[in-house]
Amino acid sequence: MGFKVAIVGATGNVGREMLDILAERNFPVSELVPLASSRSVGREVSFGDKVLKCRNLEDFDFTGTDFVLMSAGGSISKEWAPRIGAMGALVIDNSSAWRYHEDVPLIVPEVNGDALDAYMAKNERKNIIANPNCSTAQLVMALKPLHDLATITRAVVSTYQSVSGAGKEGMDELWGQTKGIFVNDQPEARKFTKQIAFNVIPHIDVFMEDGYTKEEWKVLAETKKMLDPRIKISCTAVRVPVFVGHSEAVNLEFANPITPDEAREALREAPGIVVIDKREDGGYATPVEAKGEDATYVSRIREDITVENGLAMWVVSDNLRKGAALNTIQIAEALIARGLVTKKEAA
Repeated sequence: MGFKVAIVGATGNVGREMLDILAERNFPVSELVPLASSRSVGREVSFGDKVLKCRNLEDFDFTGTDFVLMSAGGSISKEWAPRIGAMGALVIDNSSAWRYHEDVPLIVPEVNGDALDAYMAKNERKNIIANPNCSTAQLVMALKPLHDLATITRAVVSTYQSVSGAGKEGMDELWGQTKGIFVNDQPEARKFTKQIAFNVIPHIDVFMEDGYTKEEWKVLAETKKMLDPRIKISCTAVRVPVFVGHSEAVNLEFANPITPDEAREALREAPGIVVIDKREDGGYATPVEAKGEDATYVSRIREDITVENGLAMWVVSDNLRKGAALNTIQIAEALIARGLVTKKEAA
């Protein structure tokens, strides 16, 4: 027997990636229902060798649904996630709507999967589980084994985030501007605040009063929630002209001594991490290699000579997969593997 799964936002970048990954990983699906807004009802999406038509979120009955994977934005999630959860389905949400609620767990299974046990043991719960921001997901994957080994006290992170993090509109804008420049068209910025083709923009999301952007704040808040609230973190988030794949330059300070070799060994043994760290031309990962892959890649591991017990490294991952769709499905898989959701219980 399988599980009835609904995907809210099935026509978007992440929704389509969810459909592909569910099929690739042979997730035990008995029925899959793609859902979208009224304007997208009837649009076709692929699930394995099947072609499914999207149904209307507004009038769908979630009774008997086991998992609802949501990637339709914060406003939709705020309205619908509690209603769906009250009907007994488990909502795994990709937006930022629920990440910072005390009674909603924020999960990367390889990092804090144990938090699922305590949440599912609660008599009263929202039945909502949050997926972290794409840049945070890959960051905590790389930090977790090092924190366990030597205790991180401070992290300085610079992200280099692809346009797919801004959705299809972001990808279309990079493509359109790039083509236009070659025929002397003046680039027009619509989705982004400045030209993105052949440029970098040190601005993602809205500015906050302290000068950080909301995207940068997400990295701080989410890392503290999932890993350790005592870690001091500073982040600069930058949009770059890459279609898929986020990169991060990370400088870490530890409470205890740690060498680059010890860090490499700990990372190699960590689930979901691939270390590519040869000190030679091309001996490191880039977004091109990470695209379409499940792993989080770590390269350029070396001593940070500016602080005691310091390391620097480079972290790359496919933001549509581990940063969104893959992690969502891994949360569902973890719930099943831990015996926290069974077909009998969910029904």
